[in-house]
Amino acid sequence: MKPLKPNSPTLCHVYHQILLLFSLSFIFLLPIPAARALTNETEKMALLKFKESITNDPHGILGSWNGSTHFCNWVGVRCGRKHQRVTALELNGYGFGGLISPYIGNLSFIRSIMLCNNSLSGHIPLEIGRLFRLQDFLLWNNTLGGEVPRSLVNCSQLRILDLTTNHLTGPIPIEFGCLMKLEELYLGINILTGGLPPTLGNISSLVALSVAGNSLEGLIPYEIGCLKKLSKFEIGVNNLSGAIPSSLYNISSMTILSATQNQLGGTLPDNIGTAMWNLQVLELGFNKLSGSVPPSLCNISGLQSVDLGDNNFVGSVPTNFGKLRQLSFLGLWNNHLGHNSWKDWDFLNSLTNCSKLEFFDLACNNVGGILPMAIGNLSNQLSYLFLESNKIHGSIPAEITSLRNLIFLDLENNSFTGTIPTSFGQFRKLQVLILRQNKLSGHIPSSIGNLTRLINLYFDENRLEGSIPEDFENCQNLQKLLISHNNLNGAIPKKIFRISSLIWLNLSHNSLAGRLPHERGNLKNIYSLDLSENVLFGDIPTAIGDCLSLEYLFLQGNFFQGGLPASLASLRGIRILDLSRNNLSGEIPKDLQILSDSSYLNFSFNKLQGEVPTGGVFKNASAISLTGNGFLCGGVPELHLPLCPTGESKRVKKHVLKLRILVICLVLFFFLLAASFTMFWIRKSKRKTSTFSTIDGLLQVSYRRILEATGGLSPNNLIGVGSFGSVYKGTIDSEERVVAVKVLNLQQKEATKSFLAECNALKRIKHRNLVKVLTCCSSIDYNGNDFKALVFEFMTNGSLEKWIHPEQGENQSLDFLHRLNVSMDVASALQYLHHECEQPVVHCDLKPSNVLLDSDLVAHLSDFGLARLLLTPNQVSESKSSTIGLKGSVGYAAPEYGIGGKASKEGDVYSFGILLLEMFTGRRPTEEMFMDDFNLHSYVNVALPEKLLQVIDPILAQEGTAEQNGETSSYQTNIKRCILSVLEVGLTCSKESPEERMKIGDAIRQLQMIKRAAFLLE
Repeated sequence: MKPLKPNSPTLCHVYHQILLLFSLSFIFLLPIPAARALTNETEKMALLKFKESITNDPHGILGSWNGSTHFCNWVGVRCGRKHQRVTALELNGYGFGGLISPYIGNLSFIRSIMLCNNSLSGHIPLEIGRLFRLQDFLLWNNTLGGEVPRSLVNCSQLRILDLTTNHLTGPIPIEFGCLMKLEELYLGINILTGGLPPTLGNISSLVALSVAGNSLEGLIPYEIGCLKKLSKFEIGVNNLSGAIPSSLYNISSMTILSATQNQLGGTLPDNIGTAMWNLQVLELGFNKLSGSVPPSLCNISGLQSVDLGDNNFVGSVPTNFGKLRQLSFLGLWNNHLGHNSWKDWDFLNSLTNCSKLEFFDLACNNVGGILPMAIGNLSNQLSYLFLESNKIHGSIPAEITSLRNLIFLDLENNSFTGTIPTSFGQFRKLQVLILRQNKLSGHIPSSIGNLTRLINLYFDENRLEGSIPEDFENCQNLQKLLISHNNLNGAIPKKIFRISSLIWLNLSHNSLAGRLPHERGNLKNIYSLDLSENVLFGDIPTAIGDCLSLEYLFLQGNFFQGGLPASLASLRGIRILDLSRNNLSGEIPKDLQILSDSSYLNFSFNKLQGEVPTGGVFKNASAISLTGNGFLCGGVPELHLPLCPTGESKRVKKHVLKLRILVICLVLFFFLLAASFTMFWIRKSKRKTSTFSTIDGLLQVSYRRILEATGGLSPNNLIGVGSFGSVYKGTIDSEERVVAVKVLNLQQKEATKSFLAECNALKRIKHRNLVKVLTCCSSIDYNGNDFKALVFEFMTNGSLEKWIHPEQGENQSLDFLHRLNVSMDVASALQYLHHECEQPVVHCDLKPSNVLLDSDLVAHLSDFGLARLLLTPNQVSESKSSTIGLKGSVGYAAPEYGIGGKASKEGDVYSFGILLLEMFTGRRPTEEMFMDDFNLHSYVNVALPEKLLQVIDPILAQEGTAEQNGETSSYQTNIKRCILSVLEVGLTCSKESPEERMKIGDAIRQLQMIKRAAFLLE
């Protein structure tokens, strides 16, 4: 005998029989009088038991449920006229708390149970399965838990089942496929798991199926496509995967298809516009759909809402959206639409015919060109316009202000230039205006003050200049005002601090000057205030203590003076307080000890003095920073501050200190005077060096020859400026060989040590990927001053820096294979320095500007001014005098160097890893987006592998998506796989822990494997 299929009518009959017997067994468990079972008296008892289970009746609704009136007259109870039996229980929205009594299963004539919008908890009683006349069962918006009762399958007359917005768990019962009269099934916003049962495809009467907002997974059953009457299908906010079944697209009765926030893939069928011609809402955002947006979609004349955002759609936006006259919502954000071309806007003229459009989101795509003036011809009902994170350039057209009903306008992260149109003041309904991360210049129009409904304003990271308009005071609803990272100057208008609604104010990284207005205390609701990196001076107002909601206060990098106001102690909720790099003086107020232990206080690099408190936040040394304050004492031992003197010893030490300072100053004065005379006579008596001599094993050349080679150190021959000097182009011998001459600036601290370190390193090494030193000069110039220079072979193609970060107007760039070759060259140089030299050398300053390219684009590592020789334990560190304290450049130096770690091979490997990431992403590790714990390493790490194309250099991204021989091939996939492998090498090399970093030899082998794989692509 064949087993019964889950959707078999016979199996449904079996389910009914089993569950009916199971539920009827509960009759014998309930205290029902034997002679009067299932009478209207029984129903009265069931209602009273229901009342008993209600523990909270805020409106006293059930107070009428007593013996003074017949139960058919009780509130919410409806009875049949003939037999006076309960047919409906309707108690919606009364705020009931408690349980649903199992005695409800005795209301055998009931057809409708509506207990929606209450606070009922517990489980849904299994006894509901005994109500075989039940047609409508509505319990939405309660707090019911447990599983959905399988006994509901016995309610064979059920038409509407709505259990939305509860806490139900477990799977959707497969037995529901036997409810052949069910028309509407709502199970959304619960915690249901498992898959969507294929048996639901048996319910031919089903019109609405909603299971959105659960934790369902697996595929969408193909059988759902058999529901030819289905009008509403909502499965959003789950974990469903796979492609949407083709059968589903053939349901012509469908009006709402909502599947947002899943893991659905595949493409949309080309004929969707003809097959689903009744569709009104199409919501497929936040999935993994790909392919192009079908033009036939625009044939569905009744379509009102289209959400395809956050997928992988490519190609152009269809140019026939104008056919959708009912369209009000169009979401296409975060795809790959557009070709960075002016043709990307071909759809716009058609879209202007959508007169009901209220929401349009094209953000985070590849749309380029200039924003057309036709943008102002869009629907006058448009309220939300999102165009951020595209490739749009040129000026913002003034015609955009024709969209007078805009509430939200976001144009951030494009390449807009020019000024902010003064006509923006006509957006009288605007609440959010975002123009950040562009190249806008000029002044901020005072007309912005006309936007009295404005809530959020983001103008940061542009090139705006001039002063902040005082008209901002008119924006009394403003909550967030961000104008940081611009070129603003002048004083901060006092009126800004009168906007009491402000919760976030960021004016940092400008040139704002003057005193901080005392009106700052009016910001009662301010949450974050950032005025750092400006030219503010004067005292910090005591009124700052009135900003009781303040959690983040950044005033670092200014010229504030005076003492720390004791009123800072009023900021009980402060999380970060940064007053570093100012001119603050005096003692740290002891009242600050009452600040939260979770706070972080940075008072470093000021002129604070006296005793550091030891209570409250000051107990934790990691929660405070006091570096650069030379006269602080006390505090917790972890701060390593000197003990504070007390009593008479303070006065004695003060006088002794003054006397010592005076004596030291006099001694230093006479010493410097004597040294000056001595040096003068020594230099005068020195003979000029011979044309050639040697230093540290390097052939020397005279100062005169250096002048002749560089045209007298002519600015016309200057090709670069480094940390310790300048580099000139010149010719050094009779063969007129072109060379690079590095002239050290000896007024720069540590420059002489850098010269000796470089000589000491270069005399021992020779490798094809290291820049070759030809000669050097250590002499006296014609003014009697020391002169030092190094002469290197000239590299025709300059530094790697200009190839991966070309200046505007330059079109030079490196393709994938050239970048891979350069990375292998650098790795080979490090392998030689670390393991093949007579004495290992650590470079300590690996970065793009120190990698030079010859005429064949072969890389040569240069600039050994910070190099270290690794000595064995038995060796005497004779090189200590010729090395300097620095160990690398910001962004490239290994983390352990920042806490005093010794120079090491692992430190070079870290710099190499950062160099790899920079070469293949096109982002410098010093960009302003990288701050605190978020750096180039973490930026790449969190993006891989899903968002590879979003983090790699756009030039490589184009190479990875290019077409070969006119058609897409596996080349795209393979080249992306190679780039991903390179980035993984960079991530491993740049790990925070030195022990976890890849050995440079292993890195070379990995890169060689990637190169072999890359050549197979050719």
